[in-house]
Amino acid sequence: MATVAVKNQKGASAGEAALADDVFGIQPNVPVMHQVVRAQLARRRAGTQSTKTRAEVAGGGRKPFKQKGTGRARQGSIRAPHFKGGGVALAPKPRKYGQRTPKKMINLALRSALSDRAAEGRVVVVDSWSFSSPKTSDAKAALSALGIDGQVLIVLTRDDENAALSFRNLPMVQLIEVTELNAYDVLCNDYVVFTRETLPGTRQTGTADEAEMANETGTANETGTANETESDGEA
Repeated sequence: MATVAVKNQKGASAGEAALADDVFGIQPNVPVMHQVVRAQLARRRAGTQSTKTRAEVAGGGRKPFKQKGTGRARQGSIRAPHFKGGGVALAPKPRKYGQRTPKKMINLALRSALSDRAAEGRVVVVDSWSFSSPKTSDAKAALSALGIDGQVLIVLTRDDENAALSFRNLPMVQLIEVTELNAYDVLCNDYVVFTRETLPGTRQTGTADEAEMANETGTANETGTANETESDGEA
């Protein structure tokens, strides 16, 4: 299992995080990513275009001139497609462009995109965003301290309101909630920035939460052993 260095907002080291092999360490499946991205872009199309055929255009109920004797080609209506103001041949009508994509393919495409960015060393993990108030200059300084240059996708939670307000005015930054993470947005950006809380499928190492969890587990084991011993004594 690969690990990535965790930094704080000022670029200093704040421990490490283990990257799950099934999320960040698989062989990217390019055909699946291509199909999922195409389906996602197709679903964004409104599909509300509509033009009138010759049957729907008003007017043109009578024959414009007699059939023979004028030296001109015979015509039955001035609303035919080759007349100005006439209908449209093969007119586009409202339709849905959405494609059905299995959830397993969507999941595989996202894991493939994350694995591609991780293989290039473009997955950055921040301990947490500690903006006391929304300030774009602080957000710009944070990206500079982290050594990030280029298009950046920052994954946030709903609680990171100050961070969202600080980053939203930077043109090279795209913000996304962790529940909305998708392959297309990952592939559109050079770097993906997570926090410990938003990092998917990983187990952080060297954190206070991990130590507290270990202590709770040890206490529970000791309590269970004591109860078993007491039960044996009563028996």
